[in-house]
Amino acid sequence: MIPTPGYIKRYRSAETRFLSGILDNFFKREFPNFFGPILREKLVNELIDILNNTLPLKDRVKPGQIVWNAVDKSTRPDSKKCKFVPVILTLISEADIEKLKNGVPMAKIRDHALARILKEAYEQGALLSMRDVGLFSWRHAGFLTTCRKKYEKEHDTILPTTGSIQDMGTCISHKELIIKKVVIEKKDPLIVAKETKHTLRAVDRYLKDFYRVQYCFRENHDVEFTEKATGLSKNLIKNYFQILEDIDNNQKNP
Repeated sequence: MIPTPGYIKRYRSAETRFLSGILDNFFKREFPNFFGPILREKLVNELIDILNNTLPLKDRVKPGQIVWNAVDKSTRPDSKKCKFVPVILTLISEADIEKLKNGVPMAKIRDHALARILKEAYEQGALLSMRDVGLFSWRHAGFLTTCRKKYEKEHDTILPTTGSIQDMGTCISHKELIIKKVVIEKKDPLIVAKETKHTLRAVDRYLKDFYRVQYCFRENHDVEFTEKATGLSKNLIKNYFQILEDIDNNQKNP
């Protein structure tokens, strides 16, 4: 059996972000034995034409904005019951143009724009992944992840994404920040939960994992042993080990 190429797995589900994909999925799910793919495609196209002619978006969407179907923050993108929410995102604003006129580097404006659209989606009840942002900005998700992490570090915050809120992909920086706020800065877990847009239950789970790793670390166990003992990933354990080393160094050199 020929394996499915990675780029197909990565981007195929993005079709459901568009109205044609949403309608196609609806007919396949609700009328599986009524329409074949050709008839279904024609029916979808006809419905889209009707909607475009009767519900124009230009009165709601401003110049510089787009409409995108993002994952409802109450569901997960890998769930069979995944829901989508149409959100309006500001790719470029008058304030961005003003900054360019004043000589602000485009890279700095880009990072703030990235933060803006992630927050806009969250405020409208949805979450974006870096792949989503990459699709409508023509940037690789890996590059945008680097930009996001840079912004989060500079502003000591966590931006709402499917990775940070739902533990999707390889995003682990939110765990590190939560642990540091509670363990090093001695903040109340409830306050940290609000600051990082996480539930108190999620914060408690991260703390529980951290203290399990801490026990192994204090007993001079290595990463491999800790991985077997806790079931956590090596990358996460290494990050927790680094936090513990920082704590020890701060206590030795106050």
